[in-house]
Amino acid sequence: MSAAPDAVVVGAGPNGLVAANLLADAGWNVLVLEAEDEPGGAVRSDRGVHPDYVSDMFSAFYPLAVASPALAGLGLERWGLTWSHAPAVLANPLPDGRCAVLYRDQERTAANLETFAPGDGEAYLRLLDRWDRLDPDLLHTLLGPFPPVRPAAGLLRRIRAAGGTRLLRSLTLSVRRLGEEEFRGPGAPLLFTGCALHADFFPESFGSGLFGWLLVMLGQRHGWPVPAGGAGQLTAALVRRLRARGGTLRTGTPVARIMVRDGRCLGVRTADGEPLLAARAVLADVPAPALYGGLVGWEHLPSRLREDIRRFHWDHATLKVDWALSRPIPWTSPGAAAGGTVHIADSVDHFTRHSADLATGTLPEHPCAVLGQMTTADPARSPAGTESAWAYAHVPRGIPPAELRGTMADRLEAAVERLAPGFRDTILDRRVLTPTDLEALDRGLVGGALNGGTAAPHQQLFFRPVPGSGRPGTPIDGLFLASSSAHPGGGVHGACGANAARAALRNRWPLPRYPRRARPGRHAPPEPPARPNPSNHVEGTRTWPSDPS
Repeated sequence: MSAAPDAVVVGAGPNGLVAANLLADAGWNVLVLEAEDEPGGAVRSDRGVHPDYVSDMFSAFYPLAVASPALAGLGLERWGLTWSHAPAVLANPLPDGRCAVLYRDQERTAANLETFAPGDGEAYLRLLDRWDRLDPDLLHTLLGPFPPVRPAAGLLRRIRAAGGTRLLRSLTLSVRRLGEEEFRGPGAPLLFTGCALHADFFPESFGSGLFGWLLVMLGQRHGWPVPAGGAGQLTAALVRRLRARGGTLRTGTPVARIMVRDGRCLGVRTADGEPLLAARAVLADVPAPALYGGLVGWEHLPSRLREDIRRFHWDHATLKVDWALSRPIPWTSPGAAAGGTVHIADSVDHFTRHSADLATGTLPEHPCAVLGQMTTADPARSPAGTESAWAYAHVPRGIPPAELRGTMADRLEAAVERLAPGFRDTILDRRVLTPTDLEALDRGLVGGALNGGTAAPHQQLFFRPVPGSGRPGTPIDGLFLASSSAHPGGGVHGACGANAARAALRNRWPLPRYPRRARPGRHAPPEPPARPNPSNHVEGTRTWPSDPS
């Protein structure tokens, strides 16, 4: 019988693959199990809309990936990953023909915003200077393990030097208030608000200004690049790197249970009934509600956790439409044609009305949307002179799929048509993905939620995924939460997986040698493993595997 791997990673999304790579770098033997037939989670591409067009199935632009220490540190360019950029990072066209544009050249961005109101270009450069004075400690604080003691200390020193409590106050503002305080015209507030609402914020939400500012500043300093050839190329590079370091990936292998005895994680059991032991750790790149009470039975968990998970707050559902277009989108605003990403919204008030519809369970009549022009960002995505494009909109949870597939998809296309007359005439083929479809393609996108749970303050830091957590450890020894349900949350940055890998590496003894709830070096010497007791097995089966040696 072959030796058990040191770690089993459940889920081959970006967090799971980052975790597996870091464990393999430390010399661990790693087995990754993916339920779907291909790896990547929400980082995949296909030719499902049209055979000549590459479409990103879920995520598409990756500012956090290029800026994140966890992903950038893997050197994926050595493993075949190439980044590609659109001429402009982001655009927000208006019905009157104007267009707010974020360019990678800060002076061009400032000049564009200056056309909306005198002084707005200089105000933008002041916010950029603020970012430069806080980076990189800000990113390390936001994305690193919790609590971020060392980077937070550096960040506080930078905050004191850059404005102290006045700067700290600005970081807590809603994105609406940030726009009102810093700018006179509508252009810059639209860019910041649209970025904030990539998460499930309202324009008036506490802290939404920080998230909007973060994405705009990342776009200015790093761009919002795409993997050349499709989102799946990012996943392919992670897989190639893992295999080169001796890791193993098995797709089409759903895990049914995580095996637990006496509070310790022993391994996993697949849906086919195959037991797979883990000598050191199991890392779960799955949503928290799928782990607690799902893969791990409630009998092994604290009673209060069941109530906490009942209160778990998902982020918004999502409707996505992919298009194969015969030519580029005929925008009325020329600036929109250069943007890899285009926000569809007339004003900050428009964003607020859409958010209010979501809060009240109303299907937006005039939706705000995020649109991707993928051939503009990467010419290899479709034949010359055409465009591979998509758009998504947040929608209320619980709307029937048929209504979304018909009414809402038509409203989304109408929103684009209003800013680009003739758009509908360019459509060769389209694919509509409702929240139900998204979950069917990637079971981690529960109800079409893209971020593993709300980004609102009540489910961040030590409230993520439940109050009193914040770290990747779980109530089960040797089991770690590695998904976006853990701190720091959604986005393709790999930090959740990296934090879980670091936590696993701190557990230096094989799992069966741990005393219950113990940590190495803190208690009595390790006890030898007890023989299995069928009454304690997670599935009560007589075919329990033998203890790992």
